[in-house]
Amino acid sequence: MTLRVGVNARPEQPGMTDFVREAERLGADSAWTAEYWAGDALTPLAFLAASTSTIRLASGIVQLGARTPAMLAISALSLQALSGGRFVLGIGASGPQVMEGWHGVRFDRPVRRTRETIEILRRVAAGERLEYRGELYELPLPGGDGRALRGRMGPLPLPVHVAALGPANLRLTGELADGWIGNSFLPETAEVFLDPIRAGAAAAGRDPGEVELTVAVGVELTDDVEEAGRRHAEGYAFTFGAMGSAGANFYVDAFARQGFGEDVCEVQRLWLAGDRDAARARVPTAIGLGTNLVGTDDMVRDRLRRYRDAGITTLRAGLAGDEPAARLDQLGRLLDLVREVNAEEREGVVPG
Repeated sequence: MTLRVGVNARPEQPGMTDFVREAERLGADSAWTAEYWAGDALTPLAFLAASTSTIRLASGIVQLGARTPAMLAISALSLQALSGGRFVLGIGASGPQVMEGWHGVRFDRPVRRTRETIEILRRVAAGERLEYRGELYELPLPGGDGRALRGRMGPLPLPVHVAALGPANLRLTGELADGWIGNSFLPETAEVFLDPIRAGAAAAGRDPGEVELTVAVGVELTDDVEEAGRRHAEGYAFTFGAMGSAGANFYVDAFARQGFGEDVCEVQRLWLAGDRDAARARVPTAIGLGTNLVGTDDMVRDRLRRYRDAGITTLRAGLAGDEPAARLDQLGRLLDLVREVNAEEREGVVPG
């Protein structure tokens, strides 16, 4: 399995455009923009489409429910046309804290919403007349003056990747999506995520190899492994404590399925009790090291082999460093290591 590397593109960081152009020159495969309660995911990609030529441009992720499926479809097709076919639409259900608190949209039936959105996206991208009867969306609305319209931009290819952590959404990803956007992932427990994806693909009569597998990793090439590992681990305290509620935290659930249930539940309890320092100290270093590429060149090279052997196709790299030059230095070193590991795969080398 050949590994590719993507980079994060953050419009709030000075020099974003120059950073992505240089990442493209160094050999990065894709640039990813996030969407939460800062900037949106699509506007920066439109800007980058005019400033780059080969790098794929991906949303990671657009939040479902923040736009109607048809609005999302025409925005995505506009980006696909402007970028010369380099756009990847990454979508996800987000969570109740963001959807209900920020967008004022009820967070209900996220897996069903994902399914119906993908089905509507496919129809618009194919240039079909938009008639749809779902459980959440009905187009045109019954009893009114709406007409079934045909989009005037399609047909255009529109790769759709889904951010999923739970088993039902993972199976849906395997069934319908072109790719998976993952996090909270350790290659040693890859089957927790990949088995449902493969099961969904098989049930739909698809080859699971058709599903691109992207995983987010922090990257820090350093000799001070213990310090860096602790720092990356402590960053998860916010994820376990604040990225959800006491009764619904998708990240806590994902790590529990990978064998860290007692640890992450205690981190969450401490955070919600207001003891943030204790929560940070309680996150196992193994989580910081296991979900990221942290350490010496030899350590990172070994981790890359584990991701490759697990079947991961793209690593979305969060690069260490405050300045673009520092992040590009880390990226260049990472890409060299990835090329070495990919060369082993092509030549059938078994590391000794």
